[in-house]
Amino acid sequence: MKNKKRMMNLAISNLFLVFLGAGLVIPVLPTLKEQMHFSGTTMGMMISIFAIAQLVASPIAGALSDKIGRKKLIALGMIVFSFSELLFGLAQVKTGFYISRALGGVAAAMIMPSVTAYVADLTTIAERPKAMGLVSAAISGGFIIGPGIGGFLAALGIRVPFFAAALLAFIGFVLTLTVLKEPEKSMQSEHTAEKVSFMSILKNPMFGSLFVIILISSFGLQAFESIYSIMATINFDFSMGEIALVISVSGVLALFFQVFLFDPIVNKIGELGLIQLTFFASAVFIGVIAFTKSNLLVAISTFVVFLAFDLFRPAVTTYLSKNAGERQGAINGLNSAFTSFGNILGPLAAGYLFDINHLFPYYVSAIILLGTGFLSLFMNKRNFSK
Repeated sequence: MKNKKRMMNLAISNLFLVFLGAGLVIPVLPTLKEQMHFSGTTMGMMISIFAIAQLVASPIAGALSDKIGRKKLIALGMIVFSFSELLFGLAQVKTGFYISRALGGVAAAMIMPSVTAYVADLTTIAERPKAMGLVSAAISGGFIIGPGIGGFLAALGIRVPFFAAALLAFIGFVLTLTVLKEPEKSMQSEHTAEKVSFMSILKNPMFGSLFVIILISSFGLQAFESIYSIMATINFDFSMGEIALVISVSGVLALFFQVFLFDPIVNKIGELGLIQLTFFASAVFIGVIAFTKSNLLVAISTFVVFLAFDLFRPAVTTYLSKNAGERQGAINGLNSAFTSFGNILGPLAAGYLFDINHLFPYYVSAIILLGTGFLSLFMNKRNFSK
């Protein structure tokens, strides 16, 4: 394909626009909650509906991108996301917000596996780690930049960030239709498509084992990450400014590693080696947070844990894409689905454990991630050997 790099950058830019749009709305959610007189349960449902819709739609959207092409799914995802943000900006009743969030989850399910598969189609095995690092950097960058811009736009009106997100996604939709070219490898032959099924993928020991690890680890990661701000405030008396600083520094650090160091690290120790390292590092430093009384040590440990999380995700994606062959969409869709399932259960478990004891989420997350680390070593030996 001509202008391969330009096409890849455009596809990744769409992902950046989506997560920038998602980040834009974060600063206004507390004010929106007060203005609409929504309960905490209602706000929690908005988060859950997005994740559930993404969980259900991801495998279907991923497999569909293998059959009809990446470009169509990316374009459809961008226009659905644009409409979902517009609807959120206009909504005046609870149902409208719920529908908006469900559509947003479906849009994410269309875009993320399709963009990942598109990038895999355009790159060689040697180029893959660097490209997947850029994919993860687009997601991280959107979340880092989005809230700052959203706070600025909110000064013009509480609904303005949602309209801005809708406009950004619509621009991405137009660019996808007019500029993006379909990679030749993304279209399966009819014979190949018939062979691919979710069960055949899950029965493959290499993929099945890794998806189990993804599910368990996503649960452990989210059990820590989802209520980090609450735990840091209550357990260590962090102010909102200090929490924002810690999260911002963690985001910038992750962005730097994903863009500049992810490829060299993978070339040195491999994707599986990096996955195992992130498990053990996050388990150890979550344990440190649970037992230390030093706020400085908590902040440093948080940097390490969040960095481990942000390196784990592209490492998994790169490994899967290298072994997916012509099933890029289906496998990336399953990756997204198993991750979403863990993301749904993790915060629920963390909230329940936190109510029992403020330190329990740390203990459980550390134990789960440590156990998953050892499980990944066993899986490596049994199922991932070449």
